Amino acid sequence: MKYKKNKKKKRGFKLKHVIILFLIFIIGKTFITQRIMMKNLIERKEKEEMEIAKLEKEIKELNEEIQDRDSLEFIEKIAREDLNMLRPREIMYIDKNKNKNHFVNFRTKVE
Repeated sequence: MKYKKNKKKKRGFKLKHVIILFLIFIIGKTFITQRIMMKNLIERKEKEEMEIAKLEKEIKELNEEIQDRDSLEFIEKIAREDLNMLRPREIMYIDKNKNKNHFVNFRTKVE
């Protein structure tokens, strides 16, 4: 005789379904976290590249200043601006009516 086995199909979640859903959730969370981390790293990289460019420009300017420090133009500029020195036959005028700056230099050449 043939016996028919009556198996009842279980409906609902099985353990393997729960594990698959858990793995999908973990993988999705990992992808989202990595995407956010990549975005932050790209922004940080761009910011640091801008800072590097700024520092390279400053280094270039300082190197030019170092090269020009022995030139007569540079020495004259420092003497006039920082030391308030005059050329021969120049006269310094001081405006006493100024409230803030008492020592304003107006240079004119006397002939």
